[in-house]
Amino acid sequence: MNKENYIISGIQQIGIGVEYLAEAWKYYIGIFNFDVKILDDNSVADIMAHYMGGKPRRKRAVIAINMQGGGGIEIWNHQERNPLKPNFTLQLGDLGCFAAKIKSRNLKQTYRELSKKNVKILTEISKSIDEKETFFIEDRYGNTFQIVEESYVFRDEKRSTGGIVGAVIGCTDIEKTLVIFRDLLEYDRILADKTGVFIDTKGLPSGNKPFRRVLLTESKQRKGAFSRMFGQSYIELVQALNHIPNKIYDGRCWGDPGFIQICYDVRNMNALEKKCMELGFPFTANSAVKQKNVAQSFKMGDAAGHFTYIEDPDGYLIEFVETHKIPILKKMGIYLNLRNRNPEKPLPDWVLKMLRYAKMKQDKIK
Repeated sequence: MNKENYIISGIQQIGIGVEYLAEAWKYYIGIFNFDVKILDDNSVADIMAHYMGGKPRRKRAVIAINMQGGGGIEIWNHQERNPLKPNFTLQLGDLGCFAAKIKSRNLKQTYRELSKKNVKILTEISKSIDEKETFFIEDRYGNTFQIVEESYVFRDEKRSTGGIVGAVIGCTDIEKTLVIFRDLLEYDRILADKTGVFIDTKGLPSGNKPFRRVLLTESKQRKGAFSRMFGQSYIELVQALNHIPNKIYDGRCWGDPGFIQICYDVRNMNALEKKCMELGFPFTANSAVKQKNVAQSFKMGDAAGHFTYIEDPDGYLIEFVETHKIPILKKMGIYLNLRNRNPEKPLPDWVLKMLRYAKMKQDKIK
């Protein structure tokens, strides 16, 4: 790979701040099958101190995936302060991540399954702006998820849902936010760009108001070690047209309840930083600063890598992780070292499918 180029392999995870980690993880296994543990990190988050009231704070974070493919979730829990919930009801168009997109290969089956679980169905099945069927739910913690049609399955586990396949992000000016997602993250294909009042959002808070909505995806298949597992992804930018949106994390800390960041798996962080600077979005946090050497790895539980953050024009956090090492079979001491392989080449499916041996049963989670 040319040292001037970087690779965006796909959405690695969306972070979800919670009050009680073990309880939340059991819940997300129950509704979305995020049962494969990638890391479990209990440490002090000092690099992100300026997003937490200027103080390093101890946290526990778990990244878990659904083996049918898509991105994972990072369940994030403050250990030394009481997480602060928003003091207002989140509305469609509020600034930041309003909803995470979950993929379903059988939308009607998923609707039936979730109707019997501990979720609130917010909307009936209807067509979204790309003419595909969709519906929205609210989890027990007040987070909104959009279930979307997506047929790709990485490993068939006889489930109707896979993992994270995108996000709905509120912004004050779509044209400014497009610079990040189109020009940096390579969502270069516009599936829909529509303005008006929409049927599929009726039932959401403020969902009957007028918005501009732009749905993006990539036109080319992603490259990189985990690209086949992540698959295709979608970003929907939403701009309120006749009301003033709230900033979702206004007055609160990173890690407080809600969707705290969207994270992309990347390679060649130096080239990525250069591009971010060119576009006017410099890194606001960088694990290499603490390491004093980008070649060194920052430990994250049993995994290791290099992570950075930028802010979108409205202050929502976008994370980049260059993974150096992850456990494949921890009990046998087998780890995957990614540093000396072709960065463009996907890992063989059989290697990634070994991650299923890290499945967690709900009654074993503490």
